[in-house]
Amino acid sequence: MEYCLAPLEHIAPAGFSLPANACDTHAHVVTDDTDAYPFVTNRSYTPPAAPEKRYLSMLEKTGMQRGVLVQISVYGDDNRYMLQVLKRHPHNLRGIGVVRETITDQQLREMHEAGVRGLRINVLFGGGTGFDAMETLARKIADYGWHMQFLLDARQLPELLPRLKKLPVPGVIDHMGHMPVAEGTNHPGFRAMQELIEHHGWWVKLSGAYRISEDFPEFKDVVPWAQALIATSEDRMLWGSDWPHVSITRMPDTGHLLSQLTTWAPQAAIRKKILVDNPATLYGFTS
Repeated sequence: MEYCLAPLEHIAPAGFSLPANACDTHAHVVTDDTDAYPFVTNRSYTPPAAPEKRYLSMLEKTGMQRGVLVQISVYGDDNRYMLQVLKRHPHNLRGIGVVRETITDQQLREMHEAGVRGLRINVLFGGGTGFDAMETLARKIADYGWHMQFLLDARQLPELLPRLKKLPVPGVIDHMGHMPVAEGTNHPGFRAMQELIEHHGWWVKLSGAYRISEDFPEFKDVVPWAQALIATSEDRMLWGSDWPHVSITRMPDTGHLLSQLTTWAPQAAIRKKILVDNPATLYGFTS
């Protein structure tokens, strides 16, 4: 299996002044030690090394002080490397883990102490945990104040709504729903996202524009989509880089992706909510 493209070495300036304690809520780390941390055989892609040092450099270059690491699918439920990175940065990093239904309370407690604040359901790439496990896992994490994070295609949401609305924890939807923006904001999948945000306290990550757009590298077709989500509830929006941008054919500039926020949310006060206040609330960052 060929390696994915590597992220760009040069990162453009953000294009606006970031507020203090800005947070990138979606990135992955991949060690170059594949012997100690082997990839799962049923993975959908093979990422290049994107280790802790380079990840922290990306945060610095984009002007971010905080970050949320999401367990990458190629490691399956082997969260060891992510947890090690979290433990080295307890004040400014949090994590989203991937586990199976057999996870014990003791294991969850240890993950919480390391900085994990949610679990990911991933039905788009091999190595993830699927919908069958979500009710069981949601019950197990409810007392920790965690959430469930969903990598899915929002066109799946209408059918899933009855189950999702009953979960005892809030949900976070990755990459603005990971459905083509060409479907339009009147699509039932988009409407379902709005229902979860408005009536069930869910969150959406304003990330992965290049995964849902037909307009590389400007992504102008994403503007009405992102603005409609922000208008649904600016208090439930998060921003994520999705670095190191795996499993794509053209590599975006992470700084340019961040600069999109000036169009999606022209008001500095709303950008502060998306970059600082909302992540602090969801992931438990403190000053």
